Amino acid sequence: MLTEERYATILRILEEKKAVTVLDLTQALGASESTVRRDLSALHKSGRLYKVYGGATSLDNNYSSAEEDMKTKNDLFPEEKIAIARKAAGLIKPKDFVYLDAGTTTLHLIDFLTETSAVFVTNGMQHAARLSAKGFRVFIIGGAVKAVTEAVVGTEAMESLKNYNFTKGFFGTNGISPKSGFSTPDADEGTIKSAALLRCKEAFVLADRSKFNKISPITFAHLSSATIITGRLEDKKYRDYTTVIEGE
Repeated sequence: MLTEERYATILRILEEKKAVTVLDLTQALGASESTVRRDLSALHKSGRLYKVYGGATSLDNNYSSAEEDMKTKNDLFPEEKIAIARKAAGLIKPKDFVYLDAGTTTLHLIDFLTETSAVFVTNGMQHAARLSAKGFRVFIIGGAVKAVTEAVVGTEAMESLKNYNFTKGFFGTNGISPKSGFSTPDADEGTIKSAALLRCKEAFVLADRSKFNKISPITFAHLSSATIITGRLEDKKYRDYTTVIEGE
């Protein structure tokens, strides 16, 4: 396949999927990994796509108001999410009082917990069940359940948070950008994230590669408000705004 043919195929796949991995493209094109990476670099430089760690996203994919369900989210970049979760779990120390935000990467974090003296508060239904099953002391905040993300939100949830002061908090996000900070599609969920984050002595946002240079409708915190834990940071500019910990 000629270079321009590969370019056209890559752009057609991106138009359909909005995001694609290098592995996907090697299979679709019948090309080597090095050839695909070269093609992505060339298309990125010519302004026809965004090259990200492990793949690429389309140019119109940086703003999204969509909210996928937990299963769909869990299927995206699973190995990177697990690496991020493992790194995050290692930050929890004896006697920590931890807020655990609803989300797929924060859910993976529970699998790597070893500090049995830590106490947890969460707004995630699955998170509370998994923490309890593993023998951890856990509290779930009260309020309305948002079906798509299985998160507890609303006025009652906000009132519950006023009772707590956390040593550490671990949060999910849908978007990260220098302009719009950490963002999420849902206003109710954004309000809970923002309120909980403000009550943390240390806050960490767990984000795989797909979240960078993305904007969702509701900003819940500025970049300087939390340390980012990710797999491998492709866009180094984020170190100018906050601390970044790489999990891979």
